[in-house]
Amino acid sequence: MANIKVYSTPTCPWCHALKDFLREKNVEFEDIDVSKDQEKAKEMIEKSGQMGVPQIEINGKIIVGFDKAAIEKELENV
Repeated sequence: MANIKVYSTPTCPWCHALKDFLREKNVEFEDIDVSKDQEKAKEMIEKSGQMGVPQIEINGKIIVGFDKAAIEKELENV
């Protein structure tokens, strides 16, 4: 089972699109609201060097933004 985290905010349309995409593929993920959890926001920035959302972590690999092709490629490896 893959360890998938989605760093997002409630007001981000690309975050919603990413989560809908994962749900359509029946992929389980942990949704982390970085607007409410400053420690997780700090963790996200430390991992990626980026402040923007969405960010997805699939088994330790960070993908910044809703890069469908990159996400699908990583999901093939889980």
